[in-house]
Amino acid sequence: MSLGLALVATLIVALAAGWFGYVRASRLRTTSRLHSLPFYHGAYATLWAAIPALLILALWAPVQSRLVDQAVLSSPEGRALPQFEMQRESILSEGREIANGEREQGFNPQSSTLAPRIRAEESRFSLFGGVAAIMAALVAAGFALRRTAPQFRARTGVERWVMIVLFAASLIAILTTLGIFLSLMFESLRFFRLYPVQSFAFGLEWSPQTAIRADQAGSSGAFGSLPLLWGTFFIGAIIAMVVAVPLGLMSAIYLTQYAHPRVRSWLKPILEILAGVPTVVYGYFAALTVAPVVRDFGLSLGIGSASSESALAAGSVMGVMIIPFVSSMADDSIAAVPQAMRDGSLAMGATKSETIRKVLLPAALPGVMGGILLAVSRAIGETMIVVMAAGLAANLTANPFASVTTVTTQIVFLLTGEQEFDSPKTLAAFALGLSLFLITLLLNLIALHIVRRYREQYE
Repeated sequence: MSLGLALVATLIVALAAGWFGYVRASRLRTTSRLHSLPFYHGAYATLWAAIPALLILALWAPVQSRLVDQAVLSSPEGRALPQFEMQRESILSEGREIANGEREQGFNPQSSTLAPRIRAEESRFSLFGGVAAIMAALVAAGFALRRTAPQFRARTGVERWVMIVLFAASLIAILTTLGIFLSLMFESLRFFRLYPVQSFAFGLEWSPQTAIRADQAGSSGAFGSLPLLWGTFFIGAIIAMVVAVPLGLMSAIYLTQYAHPRVRSWLKPILEILAGVPTVVYGYFAALTVAPVVRDFGLSLGIGSASSESALAAGSVMGVMIIPFVSSMADDSIAAVPQAMRDGSLAMGATKSETIRKVLLPAALPGVMGGILLAVSRAIGETMIVVMAAGLAANLTANPFASVTTVTTQIVFLLTGEQEFDSPKTLAAFALGLSLFLITLLLNLIALHIVRRYREQYE
């Protein structure tokens, strides 16, 4: 029995329990007065049968994988594997793919020998987990059906289960964020044991290739993060925002205050289509169309260092990409301003433009500023446009026509290909990721503070 088959069986048991609960409550309704409708009795039985069993399956899946690996490695076929961990993991991975039917044979002959053993162990442990889940579903369904009675508060029980599910969803999001932070923190601490934290935080040189060997010239100070952080800030928080904020804010003002409802009904969806365009398409547009124009413009101004890969090309296209985000946030904030404030300003003799400048925009400031800071957080995490249009040179320059790079781009290149996860070059990616995580967290906290402070002022 596979876990997929156990999942199907569990859902069938849950639906059957719900049906029996509904039928039983409907019969009781003909002879007595029920506290809850029959639907709630059926839903109560379904939730009791489904949720504990699904939880068992969700917890058993990773445990089963570990148990299967241990059983395979302790078998005669597993003991014949090489002692080198990476080579052993590679053979095991090929064996799993053959056992699951994803490939016919592996690069290493031992993987084909290992596949039957992996298949047998997976079947054995899947049977344990599947039987446990189905038994849990049956026991829980029996418990729920026995409680079907006229005075039983089934609706309260259903609402309690829904609250538990909602709480679990929130907890998963929080724990996922905490897990990401801790994984970055642990790997970053490994990097800072090999490289001084002050040199990483304040170093002006980023050249990880020169630090592969300790005896190479220039191996020290090659992991200075300031050029990358500046490139990230320069492209994502300055150039992109110079493009996105005015255009996004003006489009929001037009759509909410001046546009005819019929014009707004087709103009707003068209604007929001920009948010759904894949970033790689923006990257093509930046590299093939915008970057040559920017280079030619720089050369026409007499700037000999104008490059075909520039911060201006990447930042301006990134700004276009973020326009719908800024416009949507500003649109919602302006539309949420009470009509009484707008009418009061017009009644005092102010013109429409004066009302927008002196009443609507100040009142909508929390949402607008929060949207801008969230847009900055998204911009500094963008990678594809920077890879294709800004280049890879870690330059600490304010020249928008020069090539720069960002934190996310360097993380991609540091972790691409086969790398040793105990070298400073690879571990530096986690330190950069931790820096980016903290910067975006700080921006989100500032946005939240602004929204809360000014919202209270205007409410």
